[in-house]
This record gives sequence, structure tokens and C-alpha cells, in this order.
Amino acid sequence: MYPKPVDFRFTKDLFKFVAFLFFIALFGFIYTIIIMIERNQSIRDIIIRSLDIITIVVPPALPAAMSVGIINSNLRLRKEEIFCISPSTINTCGAINVCCFDKTGTLTEDGLDFHALRAVRPPISLNFIFQEKSEMNPADFPSDGELITAIATCHSLTKIHGELHGDPLDLILFNKTGWAMVETVDDREESEMQLYDNVQVLYLSGEYSVIRHSSLQRMSVIVSNPRDDSSHVMTLFCKGSPEMILSLCDPSTVPQNYSTQVDLYAQHGYRLIAVARKALELNYAKASKVPRNMVENDLTLLGLVALENRVKSVTKGVINQLNRARIRTVMVTGDNLLTAMSVAQECGIIRPTKTAYLIEHRADVVDDKGRLLLTLRQVRTVVEDSISVEVGKKHILESSYQLSISGPTFAIVTRHYPELLDRLVSVCDVFARMSPDQKQQLINGLQKIDYTVAMCGDGANDCAALKAAHAGISLSDAEASIAAPFTSRIADIRCVPTVIREGRAALVTSFGVFKYMAGYSLTQFTTVLLLYWISNTLTDFQFLYIDMFLITFVALFFGNTPASDRLSSTPPPIRLLSLASVASVCGQLLIIAISQLYVFILIAREPWFFPYAPPDGLDRLSRRSMQGTGLFCMSTFQYITLALINSTGEPYLSSVFFSTGPFCRFHVSLIITLWPPGFVIKFLEYDPIPFFENRLYLVIVAFICTVLSYLFHRGVVEFLILQLREK
Repeated sequence: MYPKPVDFRFTKDLFKFVAFLFFIALFGFIYTIIIMIERNQSIRDIIIRSLDIITIVVPPALPAAMSVGIINSNLRLRKEEIFCISPSTINTCGAINVCCFDKTGTLTEDGLDFHALRAVRPPISLNFIFQEKSEMNPADFPSDGELITAIATCHSLTKIHGELHGDPLDLILFNKTGWAMVETVDDREESEMQLYDNVQVLYLSGEYSVIRHSSLQRMSVIVSNPRDDSSHVMTLFCKGSPEMILSLCDPSTVPQNYSTQVDLYAQHGYRLIAVARKALELNYAKASKVPRNMVENDLTLLGLVALENRVKSVTKGVINQLNRARIRTVMVTGDNLLTAMSVAQECGIIRPTKTAYLIEHRADVVDDKGRLLLTLRQVRTVVEDSISVEVGKKHILESSYQLSISGPTFAIVTRHYPELLDRLVSVCDVFARMSPDQKQQLINGLQKIDYTVAMCGDGANDCAALKAAHAGISLSDAEASIAAPFTSRIADIRCVPTVIREGRAALVTSFGVFKYMAGYSLTQFTTVLLLYWISNTLTDFQFLYIDMFLITFVALFFGNTPASDRLSSTPPPIRLLSLASVASVCGQLLIIAISQLYVFILIAREPWFFPYAPPDGLDRLSRRSMQGTGLFCMSTFQYITLALINSTGEPYLSSVFFSTGPFCRFHVSLIITLWPPGFVIKFLEYDPIPFFENRLYLVIVAFICTVLSYLFHRGVVEFLILQLREK
């Protein structure tokens, strides 16, 4: 039941990039050993300095820094009453490009409103009774209201502390009948109650013996009335989906316009329950042992119950928001296909600008390969066109169509047309009469063709799909919440765009933090390699200043940036090793390396320069050098530049350009470069560069480096690479 482990490209690319950094560190490790041996350094210094290179290039703080975005997004989700039991899934939500929704309780309200009854009046003729009945008055129905009797007895309700509890649909219908239930158990027969063939026998009162089973799209009860003279006459009442009840009924008891009436109600979005009966010559002992398949046949149709399932007020707005963001929306439900299509049209999953078609199969027609024939049926005109596999491929790929399919036809496609399955799941927008296993199969099919899938549902029949999806979002605190990584206490789909926005924020934050940490480590790697050339390195407190004041605070600054309020139509990149990411890191590193090398050579050519002469011993003051000071000051500006460039703002995060954090660090770096106080010089242990003009020139070089880095990021990475990728 627990959500499956996340298998996400970003995580795989992360390990590959770390391996790449390790090879760079290996190069620096070998370089350090060679030059330090040439300079006759001690073995102790060679080992320490060589290992320093590895910790610089592959920073130990990387895992903690990478989790900052996820932690902060998770905290923001909790404030929205969305709880996550698998935080690693949050990054995956940033890549979601298709959202699947259950219908009842997810897109529509939890409860159902009773609409009408349509009863069959014997003898069977062409039509049902001519008008709907919105009240259950037995005098208005044939056979003394036997349809109402069936509704009042065929349920799974029970009394707890004097109140009825059970399935909401059963509760609505029972209350509408006006009947009262007195729940007692006959002591004489209580010991005889057993479980046979998955059928539970239970006395609900002194009048009724009940068989209940809630699977297979139907449930049945066997009732007896002690007031009847015969003790061997019982009645089976069965209710369920119109298709299932039709398959169990005697065809002579079914009006000719049954399917037309069912389609008519379904097209208006009503949920339909068909009701049937059968007289049985059984006593209680036999009824308690009879298998259901022996009695659920040759039923007599009693009528239809129509219930209205209203769309939630927020549903249409959320679906439109997802559509504008170019995130595909799909309905996956166990309800009637036409009912599902009606709700899909109402909430915006099926758009009015496109033609809606049903994909169906002909049970009585096969093609030359012995496969059941598939048909396309336009919903409005109800005109059928038979399609072969070849023609169907062209039709199914047609972008002007919006297709819908039912579970039985989906099973036919899976079994007989596997070559169409990938195309089918990529274009169908409504999947109805889907079993829990078929829902899971659909999710797996979407993942197979590289969709990143979110599934939102509220029932136990959604558990398999919630577990299979990249991001399962449960609107229930019951079984579904165990299988789903996310659970929303607000039982509507407004949580879906919130999860996607926070996922995008966490994803781009993770991208930014990683590119910043990689850039920071390679920047410090360049600084240290240059200083190793003169047998020098940064001082301990210079390392501490960079790691604590700059790097740690920047990592926190990344994670605290909230998600954008709107859902962009442009998805964030999901590949860490994409051309844009690699070009960004390599380009910034090249600019930084050239600027540091320029400063390193420039200082050495100044007339006031005193070359570094490493003294004997391990004196801490031995690390003071003008070139070390210049590279340290230069690198502090470069760390800030990397933070600003890699902290992507809109459209995924709120703008961070005018945040106070980067500007505070910039001013501190400016002060310690241009006007270093005495205690700073003592604490950081560096030789200040003489003459203000020279220090100002160093700041100008840092500013030019910042401008070049920004232009490279905007002009090359974002414009040439990312925009060309979108085109």
C-alpha cells in the first residue's frame, strides 16, 4: 500500500554529475601531488592538501543543501493542509505534465442528490412509464411499488447507536423511500449464518434475509416476508450498473428503448442505478448456501434510479488553470461512459472547440485477423464509422478529436490491439467503467510513454492508481491516504495546482542549489589550484568565511523563496545533465577561471607586489599573500554572482532579485575589499592590496565578470538553448 520509491531522472543525473565532479577532483588530486612533490613538500602536507581538493570539489554539504528546497516546500504544503509522507516525491511533482482525476468525490461532490425513478410497467412494451417520478409513492408504481421495496431492502446499511451508517448512495435512497429499518437478529437462526462463496448471509430484521456482495458492479439481497403464507418463496432484488443488470435480465422483461433511456440520462450527467428482481423457491437454509451465480440470472427489470452528482464549485477553475498551463487533464472513473463525458464537458476536460468521440467495440463483428472491430461514435450525432487498425491510428492521432473509452473496450484494445495502446492513452481524455486494475494499467501506460503522472482520487478503488502514479494525491483520510504520497484535508482538487507549483519550486530550487554548489566548489577549486602553484592556499578563516557566511546562508536563501502564485505554461527542465544545465555550469566556470587567472597574473605584475615566500614550519601566518588576498576578494563577488544567476525567479519562484540577503553579502564583500577594517584583516589573515585605486580596479574586474556571467546566462542559456528547446 505504501507509495513506491521515486524513480526520477533528476536523481539519476545528480549521481552522474557527482561522479563527474569526482573525476575533476581526481585531476586536482593528481595535480596537487605532482606540484607539491616538485616543491619538496612534506608527506603530511601532500596528503592533507590533496584530500582538501576532493572535499572542495565534492562538497560534503551537498546532500543537506539539496534538501533545502524540498523541506521548505513541504512546510508550505502543510500550511495549505496538504501532507506528504514521501518528501522525495515533491521534486517529481515539478515535472508533472498529465493529471488523472477520479470523478465521484473528486471532481464532483461526495454526496448524490436523488433525481427520479423510471419504472417498467408490465406487460413490457416499447417504453417505460411515460413520466419521471420524483417521489417514491408506492401507488404511483406498478406491482404495489415493488421497485421501492427493492430500493428499501437492497443495501448494506446498519444501525450504530440508533443511526443508519453505510454507503452514502444506499443511505440517500433508503431515506427517500420513507421506510424505517429495525435491525434485529433471530437467535434461533444466528448460529446458521455462514460465509459461502464470498456471499454473506445476514438477518437485518425479522422480515428479511439478506445476501450482500458489493463487487462486480452490482449487489443483491434475498428477502423473505414472514407474513407470506409460503415459507419457500423468497425474492432476490439486485441493483447495479445499467450494463451489468441488463446482462443479468431476461431480455423479454427489458423495454426496447432501455439503452436509449440510459444514454439520455447519462448524457445529462446523471448517475444511473438499474434495479431488477427474481422470485426464488428457497427456504432460509438453502438461501444461506446458494452461490450467487445460481440466482443472479433471468432477472425481471423493475426500473432505473437517476441520481445527480453535482460538480464541485472549484473543479472547473482548477481544470482551466491546468489546461492553460498545458498540463493534460484526464478523467478515470468507474461510472457510465456518457455520464463521465457529460461531467468532463461541464468541468472543461472535454473542450467545446473539439469534437468528442467514443471508442467502442463491436462484440458481433471481427476483422480479417479475428479481432473484435473497433468503432468511433460521435457523441452528438451518434453516427458510427468502423475503423481498421491502420485507419484508427490516423484517427486516434488526430488533434482535433477528444476521445473517450470504457473499461471493456480498453480491455479489448489491450488484448487485441497492443500496438494502439500507447497512442490510445496519449490522446484519450475520459476513461469510464474502469476497474481498479485498469486504472493502474492506465497510469503505467502513461508512464511508459514518458509522461510524469499525477493521480487524484478519494476512494479505495483508486489505491492502485495512486500508488502507481509519480504523485498520488488522496482526498480521503481512509485507505487511499496510505497508498498516496500526498493527502489533502481540503477535499477538492485545488490541492493539485498547489502541489505542482510547490513541486516546480522545489525542483528549480534543487537545480539552482546544485548548480550553485557545483559552481562554488569549482570556483574554490580554481582559487586553490592557482594558490597551490605558489605553494600557498586560503587561510582557515577565509575558508570559514566562505563556507559559513556565503555558502550556508545562500543555501538557506534559496530554500526560503516561495513558489510563484501562478502556474506557468512552460514546464521547468527536469534533466540535470541537459544541454542548458551543463552549458550554464561550464560557461560560468570558464568566465570565473579566466577572471581569477587574470587577477592572479595582474597582481604579480604590479610594482608593489611582494611574491609569496613559504617559510619553514607550520606557522598559520605563513599563508598570507597578496595573490591570495586578490583571489579571495575576487571569489567572494563570484559566489554572490553565482547565487543571483542560479536563483531562478519567475515563472516558478517569486522574484528574488531584490531580496536583501544578496545585497547584504555584496556590501560586506565590497567593504572587506575596498576598506578592510583592522579586525577583518587580522581575522581573515590576509595582506591587503595597497592603494585604493588597485582595490577599486579589482572590484571593477569583479563587476565585469558579473556582467559577463549574467549576459551568458540570459543570452546563451535562457534564450538560445531554452527557447530553442521550446520551439
